[in-house]
Amino acid sequence: MTARMRLHPEAIGMGMTSQRVRDRLIERLRDNGIADERVLNAIRTVPRHLFIDEALATRAYEDTALPIGHGQTISQPWVVAKMTEALFAEGAQPAKVLEVGTGSGYQAAILAALGLEVHTVERIGELLRTARKRFRTLGFNIRSKHDDGRIGWPENGPFDAIVVTAAAPALVDALSAQLAPGGTLVAPVGGSGAQSLLCLRKDADGVISQASLAPVVFVPLLSGLVD
Repeated sequence: MTARMRLHPEAIGMGMTSQRVRDRLIERLRDNGIADERVLNAIRTVPRHLFIDEALATRAYEDTALPIGHGQTISQPWVVAKMTEALFAEGAQPAKVLEVGTGSGYQAAILAALGLEVHTVERIGELLRTARKRFRTLGFNIRSKHDDGRIGWPENGPFDAIVVTAAAPALVDALSAQLAPGGTLVAPVGGSGAQSLLCLRKDADGVISQASLAPVVFVPLLSGLVD
């Protein structure tokens, strides 16, 4: 079920942020293998142009990553769709999800639009404060925390799904430990030269399996806090 949004007038968009432009993005995603209509509808609905600087708004519905300051980016829509779709693969129906790396807030908003209970952690305080304003504008009840994402949010776990939006050299044990039996964790893994989007699944007995979904390029997953 898709969450209901109290849309700010700017969310409707016009010109290069109009619904027609968003629909063209959805067709590109569909042509590039994204098949879950729930995910496509969430991306169609959530106004990506509100998650980037106004100067870049005309590029909001291009299938590309864009800078958001502090050396961070808003992920390419195809990557957002691929990561989100993986959470629902093989009939999975997650209810509570942890996102590591709030950034602009766009990925968290997509998850909330799908009706999930979203918990998101961000180490850069300014990014988190801006993301929170966007959540309020759109009427999303997303739980957020200024903290080191490598720690996760253990007191609110375990989680049915975990999405990591920055790359570490290897899967972070503290995060996979917060994954509930039957849950799915999606994360980019690797260094600056080569990264792979990995999908880790934990069965009902706690046995973990993993698969590579696609080559990707993400900013590094760093420790420590920035105000």
